Amino acid sequence: MNDSDQGAGHVVAPKRADARRNKETLLDAAAAVFVRSGVEAPVRDIAAEAGVGTATIYRHFPTRADLIIAVYRHQVDACAESGPALLETSPTPHAALGKRINQFVDFLVAKHGLAAALQSDNAGFDTLHAYFLDSLVPVCTQLLEATAVAGEIRSDIDAYELMRGVGNLCIGADSDLRYDAHRLVGLLIAGLRRPK
Repeated sequence: MNDSDQGAGHVVAPKRADARRNKETLLDAAAAVFVRSGVEAPVRDIAAEAGVGTATIYRHFPTRADLIIAVYRHQVDACAESGPALLETSPTPHAALGKRINQFVDFLVAKHGLAAALQSDNAGFDTLHAYFLDSLVPVCTQLLEATAVAGEIRSDIDAYELMRGVGNLCIGADSDLRYDAHRLVGLLIAGLRRPK
């Protein structure tokens, strides 16, 4: 066995909790800056928001594409994790569905500049749409099923179709101050209710 093989059998320890928190802080800071200034915002602005030096950001995310992808995945994960919690804490499944869809609208509208970045030739962006769907459609399905079982909505509503419709209602909302995507999506969600 040579020197380079000595560590091959060792299991790599998971990141320390504080290192994970620091990375999440960077991702939250980058997301906040992207919402304000777009994905082309200077790295120094993200570093200032996170309270770290620019070298720390580059150590975690060597390229802007790496950072954008990580922010996007981090926010998709947060959206996906919120669904079950909303079912437990909301007064009704329909209320949970409404809150979850509002979070989805926030997610879509806040992606200032992300859509254009995702259309680039960077190979890392290719799998993000599938990751988005694989993470969020099951959560929406769970909420729709719970709401239908409670008798609050029809049972033939497809999660993918609903998310696609909500996404279409959000187009242009970040650049048109007269257009309120939340209001239109709220009307859509209210329209899902069964007549009493």
